[in-house]
Amino acid sequence: MSYLSHEELTRYSRHLILPEVGIEGQQKIKDGKVLVVGTGGLGSPIAMYLAAAGIGTLGIIDYDTVDETNLQRQIIHTTRDLDRPKVASAKDKLEDINPFIKVNPIEIQLNSTNALKVFKDYDVIVDGTDNFATRYLINDACVLLDKPNVYGSVFRFEGQATVFHFQDGPCLRCLYPEPPPAGLVPTCSEGGVLGVLPGIIGCIQANETLKILLQAGDVSSASGGETLSNRLLLFDAWKMRFRELKLRKDPQCPICGKEPSIKELIDYEEFCGLKKHVTDVPIESIDAVELKRLLDNEPETVQIIDIREPHEIAMGVLPRSKSIPFGQVVRRKDEFDTKLFHIFICKIGIRSELAIRALRDAGFEGRLANLKNGTNSWAKEIDDTFAVY
Repeated sequence: MSYLSHEELTRYSRHLILPEVGIEGQQKIKDGKVLVVGTGGLGSPIAMYLAAAGIGTLGIIDYDTVDETNLQRQIIHTTRDLDRPKVASAKDKLEDINPFIKVNPIEIQLNSTNALKVFKDYDVIVDGTDNFATRYLINDACVLLDKPNVYGSVFRFEGQATVFHFQDGPCLRCLYPEPPPAGLVPTCSEGGVLGVLPGIIGCIQANETLKILLQAGDVSSASGGETLSNRLLLFDAWKMRFRELKLRKDPQCPICGKEPSIKELIDYEEFCGLKKHVTDVPIESIDAVELKRLLDNEPETVQIIDIREPHEIAMGVLPRSKSIPFGQVVRRKDEFDTKLFHIFICKIGIRSELAIRALRDAGFEGRLANLKNGTNSWAKEIDDTFAVY
């Protein structure tokens, strides 16, 4: 234990005059070791507020670099950080916020082989990720190591927050025993997110993290404090409404139940249906350069099917394209001419591949292909006036 210095007593004075915190509580915060997984939309406010609060050791995990599309919500990064590793950018900002803390940047892709080793030295794990495979990985690692998991998620205008596996409370698998089918739920990069929403949910996660450290394992302190364990907080930013659902631990949960069947980390891409199997019928794909060649040399043989939503199409359209939103593809299959080469496009090529599979399952036998990496590849490789979003 390292005691608060004179400078820290001044810096944290607004904490110290809170009876629920005081010097003893601030010392607990300083002694705390918190790992934030992800330095994106959620991870930015989480890490920044925990740094400001005086968390003694703050680990940050990310393996991505800063992209221009991140800057609308990932406030820990700035324009001058473009193309830098996110952990490097975040470390600089956090040390500027508070030079009295230790920041551990961990530039890795978290997976089943390294998660337990990384997590074991931290008191609290905070989930700032945006995909189901990593969320289940974080959950299972926290249960196996008996560490609280401060969870948050955002999509469009809606957010969720809770604390999993704390004080014998439920874990993620108690709430969501199975992940949704692969591709069914769009990511933020496909569906969008209101820029301030991750800030709101991330601040709630930072708040829960501090309460866990301050209460030292006691859910209800003398002051009546209470974490989100056993409760799921739902927030609608568009309607500005909060709702709360009660959560219960599932006695049959495969990892935190009475007789757990999961006793080690598994393959989470496999679990979430993200891996292709040899039995899957391959989807033909072409890149933007090949599509441009077809449009220039054989335009009469090609029909582009743009499955993006109307508000996306307003950002730009490709030549010889026909708009059929994703949800209408199957019921409008009679509009597809089997003599034409149909090339499906979306923003990044994920929804369009699902649309092709759905059309095949519905019995369409014409030639279908997916534009690899979607309209963003067209913008980057063919037409720099086309919007990347």
